Amino acid sequence: MSTMNASRRLFLRHAGVMSALGAAGGPLALNLSAIGTAAAQTASDYKAIVCIFLFGGNDSINMVLPTDATSFANYSALRNQAPDSIALLAPGVAANAGAAIGSPARLGGALALAPARAQGRSFALHPAMGTLQTMFNTDKRLAVLPNVGPLVLPTNKAQYGQASHPRPASLFSHNDQQNTWQSFLPEGATVGWGGRMGDLLASMNSRSVFTSISAGGNAVWLSGNDVRPYQVSSNGAIRMGTNGAGQIYGSTAVGQAMERIVQTTRGGHLLETDISAVAARSLQAESLLRNALAPAGQAPFGTPPAGNAAYNSANDPKLRYNDPNNTGNTITNPLAQQLQVVARIIQASGSADVGAKRQVFFVSMGGFDTHDAQNVNHAQLMARLAHGLRYFDDTLGALGLRNQVTTFTASDFGRTFTSNGDGTDHGWGAHHFVAGGAVRGGDLYGTFPVYGTKNANNNNFDSSPDQLGNGALLPTTAVDQLGATLGKWFGLSDSQLLDVFPNLKNFSTRDLGFMNPT
Repeated sequence: MSTMNASRRLFLRHAGVMSALGAAGGPLALNLSAIGTAAAQTASDYKAIVCIFLFGGNDSINMVLPTDATSFANYSALRNQAPDSIALLAPGVAANAGAAIGSPARLGGALALAPARAQGRSFALHPAMGTLQTMFNTDKRLAVLPNVGPLVLPTNKAQYGQASHPRPASLFSHNDQQNTWQSFLPEGATVGWGGRMGDLLASMNSRSVFTSISAGGNAVWLSGNDVRPYQVSSNGAIRMGTNGAGQIYGSTAVGQAMERIVQTTRGGHLLETDISAVAARSLQAESLLRNALAPAGQAPFGTPPAGNAAYNSANDPKLRYNDPNNTGNTITNPLAQQLQVVARIIQASGSADVGAKRQVFFVSMGGFDTHDAQNVNHAQLMARLAHGLRYFDDTLGALGLRNQVTTFTASDFGRTFTSNGDGTDHGWGAHHFVAGGAVRGGDLYGTFPVYGTKNANNNNFDSSPDQLGNGALLPTTAVDQLGATLGKWFGLSDSQLLDVFPNLKNFSTRDLGFMNPT
């Protein structure tokens, strides 16, 4: 078959999908990108990318630590500030169960990592991330990306100080940097790079409505020009206006009547017709997904309840993590609950009801704006993140789908190297994880920053080329580079990557190397 004929068939298939159950806008949403020649558009395999967004700005300096003598001495000196030191202890230090809850002494020493390329240094993870130490050192399914952040151009400290050198808008602002990470534009952006990848590859999916899915709330990352996010709850597909049994006020008849009403028009007004069509597509999509999903309490997603008991994810030991602040206590993990429904959808992707070959997912955690009480709060967040990633890895392994799914972390920004007494303030660059069976794990991808010392007379860090005021990290890896590496694995062509990632053309390295070729 010629390339032209193959592309024509792909375009016609895309048109059929859009008109039946696709992106909002029907025929107007058709995009000539459907005629593209990405390798993935003729592939028969399944692939998914999952974004775990850490809302608030994660203190990644306490998530991945350099532990060589110079780095650790500078880290300990700057973070050991009254009234509450947030400096974690060196690897090998035993936990002190009698120390204050959440304190570094109570947590014990950081957990040593053994990267394949240590860059002449040594590294460790937060003490609450033991499961990720195993995924990195032993399983080789976890990689660390040091000092990532939004960049327009490669930027050094001298260039940062030049008003003429382009930089992302509204640095250090929560809303703006959340959007910039997800869309390369500040607050108000409507299209994200996850959704743009979905635009280009949705023609592979027989039902494009299931291309872009959020279990973690609204996210511009999932929105494309054509593709729109489909939201689910941790329990699965959301029924319009009814409970899980399709009832209103306990009545199935009332629930059915409501569904008939929202799909019915009383006249021929275009707006009324469009609204009823949207409602009909929503109801159809919910029904299809609900019928396709395996029960949450079924292995490997959850622990089957005993006898005839109803399944409750809040009580499922698989979805509970060990409390780092109270030994022996376990806590329900909302991130694991979100990843549970993502795993169920991935398992159903090959069914006729879902029919997906390429999917992007969004899940999230909040609480990372740790200006104060960081010790207690950040330990919980690190334990939750580690447990969620390990749960997802184990579940995908049981399904035989580890190699088909890649997960990465993102956040508003990193935080300052300096402590404000019991927390940290807004920064820029941050360290991140990429996980999955196709990941070249057990290594660092990108140069780990130099941690210097603060000037005696101000808050600058002249001793480090990588730190700005208060030790905030100046990124050395761009979000565009991270995304393009994922996009190449996902199946986008070089030209499509340049279209999706607007700043990629400014960077000589466009593939960071953390994905195994497929």
